[in-house]
Amino acid sequence: MGLLTYFGLRRSSIWERPTRLDKLLASPLQWLVFRIYHLILFLRGRPFHAHNSNPIRVVCLSDTHDNIVSNVPDGDLLIHAGDLTNSGTVEDIQKQLDWLASLPHRHKVFVAGNHDSYFDPKSRKAVDKKQGRAPDLKGLHYLQDDMVTLEFKGGRMLNVYGAADIPECGGTDNAFQYQRHLGPWLGRIPNETDVLVTHTPPRYHLDLDLGCDNLLMEIWRVKPKLHVFGHVHWGAGRESAYYDECQKAYEIVMARPRKGILHDLLPGSHWTNALRVVYYGLNCILWKWIMQGPGSNNAGLMVNAGQMYGNTGKLGNKAQVVNL
Repeated sequence: MGLLTYFGLRRSSIWERPTRLDKLLASPLQWLVFRIYHLILFLRGRPFHAHNSNPIRVVCLSDTHDNIVSNVPDGDLLIHAGDLTNSGTVEDIQKQLDWLASLPHRHKVFVAGNHDSYFDPKSRKAVDKKQGRAPDLKGLHYLQDDMVTLEFKGGRMLNVYGAADIPECGGTDNAFQYQRHLGPWLGRIPNETDVLVTHTPPRYHLDLDLGCDNLLMEIWRVKPKLHVFGHVHWGAGRESAYYDECQKAYEIVMARPRKGILHDLLPGSHWTNALRVVYYGLNCILWKWIMQGPGSNNAGLMVNAGQMYGNTGKLGNKAQVVNL
């Protein structure tokens, strides 16, 4: 541990939130654009409004890691985006499934996380292989490269697609890993997907820059109304997704290699794209508020539903609730 890390001035790992000094030394331009972009998202308001007569209340969880969340909000659809457990044995998974099954939501959907090793035969624990045990899903919809169509009150339907695959992040006991440059997403998610559930975040959105750029390319193609994920605990929260020129310019800036202050000061395309974020963002805000009004948005929502408070090992985040 370095001296700056010891005194809390630098983070100790890439899974921790970067400090102000981390951001400054890596790329002050990216830090500035990040702040500007999220101010633009705030001014644009909610990405969509719930259905007028029959809203569907979606309750989003992820990364419970053997813990039981108390006071889970009521809703029509419960989603768990993976890492139900720490060890991934059938016994531990069953406890989480029993808890989820006891909740009153009409439909319940989950994907595995990298810690839920049973669900990936390549990472399954020896004790579970030997005993040939399998968890009882108890009516929950488990999705791994699958889609389910769910019916709700008023005859409304939602197509929910889910998959657990994540960029490589650990040893062979971690499930559903792939090498980052061999991302499996392109052309994989059905076009008719309304709700996407993955364990990994997309790159540059609620992910500490640990998400998958291959997945990001795929959701640009599909543009789901709601994308629920977890994995990166410190990324918990929600963020509008407009899939427009402002977001594109933001992602280009965030994808630029981080080489420090001097590199940021040099003239180049990074400044052009930073200005594009501001230009397109202001245009979107003015068009919305002057020409279309406050209820005019028609975008998507990304939700990092991680329940863990960072890497403390303790629950600390509220369940995310979305009305569709």
